[in-house]
Amino acid sequence: MLRSHGLRWLFTLSFPLLAAHGAFAQMKVGVINTQTALSDTAEIKKAQADLEAKYKPAQAEIAKLQKQLETINQQLSMGDKLTPQAQADLTLEGQRTQRDLQRRTEDLQEEADRERTDVITKSSERMRAIVAKLAEQKGLDLVIDTTNTVYYKPALDITKEATVAYDAAYPVK
Repeated sequence: MLRSHGLRWLFTLSFPLLAAHGAFAQMKVGVINTQTALSDTAEIKKAQADLEAKYKPAQAEIAKLQKQLETINQQLSMGDKLTPQAQADLTLEGQRTQRDLQRRTEDLQEEADRERTDVITKSSERMRAIVAKLAEQKGLDLVIDTTNTVYYKPALDITKEATVAYDAAYPVK
């Protein structure tokens, strides 16, 4: 009696696992490298080019300040040829230039990071919607990002399809 009760209990516990295994075996899965899919979109490529063009003048100004600071440091390294007043003036000018350089570099970095984050956030939300629509069209039950996947068959990869669908849904103006 105990033995048959134990087998029935084991079967009762096993059945849901076997049923789940059967459902899992019929599941259609796709994989995507979201980062690649996004970075390959025309929108992201254009945004990157626009940001580079927008910040080129600021980068040129920073390069100019770096050159000025190098020149000041070279002049200060020849300290024995400078009067004490000239050396003090150059030191003060070097400190001001260094502060200005640091402030402008930090401001540029913060502004560029903020804009880049805004673009990526908006594009990521759009890509999620595109992937969901693509999954529905392909009858996929699950889409997994390749960055967390140990192995997958290349036939399951929908990265390029997602990029093409994204570009079609959000054409660059």
